[in-house]
Amino acid sequence: MTTTVIAPAAGRTGAKVLPALLTVTFLTALDFFIVNVAMPAIQLDLRAGPAALQWMVAGFGLALAAGLITGGRLGDLYGRRRVLTAGLIVFTAASVLCGVAPVAGALVAGRVLQGAGAALLMPQTLAILRTAVPAPEQPRAFARYALTLGLGAVFGQVVGGLLIKADLFGLDWRACFLINLPVGIAALVMLRSVPESRGSGTRLDLAGAALVTAALVALVLPLIQGREHGWPVWTWMSLGLAAVLFAAFVRLQRYRQQPLVDLRIFRGRSFGAGLVAVQAFWMGQASFFLVLALYLQTGRGLSALESGAVFMAVGAGYLLTSMRAHRIAARLGRASVALGAVVMAAGLGAMALAAGAGLGWLLPGLALEGLGMGLALAPLTTFALSAVPAEHTGAASGVLSTVNQTGNALGVALIGIVFYRAATITEGFRASMVALVVLELALALLANLLPRASASS
Repeated sequence: MTTTVIAPAAGRTGAKVLPALLTVTFLTALDFFIVNVAMPAIQLDLRAGPAALQWMVAGFGLALAAGLITGGRLGDLYGRRRVLTAGLIVFTAASVLCGVAPVAGALVAGRVLQGAGAALLMPQTLAILRTAVPAPEQPRAFARYALTLGLGAVFGQVVGGLLIKADLFGLDWRACFLINLPVGIAALVMLRSVPESRGSGTRLDLAGAALVTAALVALVLPLIQGREHGWPVWTWMSLGLAAVLFAAFVRLQRYRQQPLVDLRIFRGRSFGAGLVAVQAFWMGQASFFLVLALYLQTGRGLSALESGAVFMAVGAGYLLTSMRAHRIAARLGRASVALGAVVMAAGLGAMALAAGAGLGWLLPGLALEGLGMGLALAPLTTFALSAVPAEHTGAASGVLSTVNQTGNALGVALIGIVFYRAATITEGFRASMVALVVLELALALLANLLPRASASS
């Protein structure tokens, strides 16, 4: 296979590339969580029913998960900056459509289009970090990427609550989407500083793209909707179909001269083990944010803004360790991931003990959860991508981002069962925290499968 890689321009460093990439990362992470805050206002204004509200979240997640692998490969083929730019244009335009939506159906369509745009841009961010940033600077760059990703998730509720409370220009909930227009335009201007790069191949494996997209829809759709509908027969049939489609996709890729995903990337220990660990990490984080929000707002009667203020304890801990994660990982290697998982387990255990008590008793556990997140996330990403050849970085980033999203959906589905089966919200919160402790301890064990040090350490 012929490899064509456009090298980064001489003298380009992370300092010149990072501002644009981190702005895009924060924008997409923020938008994933900010919509949860706007739901009550949307329901009242657009008279949206439960199904429409659910699809405002599910449509985004489904389109995102289904398109990430294909989006990553498109970057390898046609240029990562070019595809990132296209994705950002689609995402920004879709945000405007969401912000001016006259009815619930139009808002759902806008959210699906947002997810499709995010599927184009997210893999390029990781791939460009891996190819445009010099190897010695990569641990620091990935640490800042992880910091931005976490802050977007943690402060999504705070930003959304502030925008709705401020009611800018009388926009109410619409400001949560329209704020993306000036930020998106600014990011497009900053992308001029990002060097172009391509990977191997000259054409897209359309059959492979269709197979993997169908497989991901069949996997993620029942995970998103199964619990709420009582896990009807179609959800189990869909999961079975997903297994068949994934097997067919792998078989097809083995015989393709220009596959969508070159299966040789899985031969390296760092990528395969990193994917397993990333799946476990995100299973815990997505479900934790959901359960905590439900406990604070439904169980304790806090407003969205008050709930977001409590989330800031997680953000404080995360900010403290994620800024130093690359230095800690340089000293401890894979043990930094295990350490982060153990710290998260301690925080979750503390919150289980504090359930039902005053909200102040939650704060130490929340801070510990943030500290552990900051320790684990950046090294995980660095380990997973460090040994992937440059020409396959886009496809590998798409696979990694897909595992992230499927981990989110799987974690919410499984921990959601634990939470909703409890007799009360407080008992559900406590049981969920205990289940998450077990998951984080499993992540600590999985860290032993990672290589002792990343290739870029």
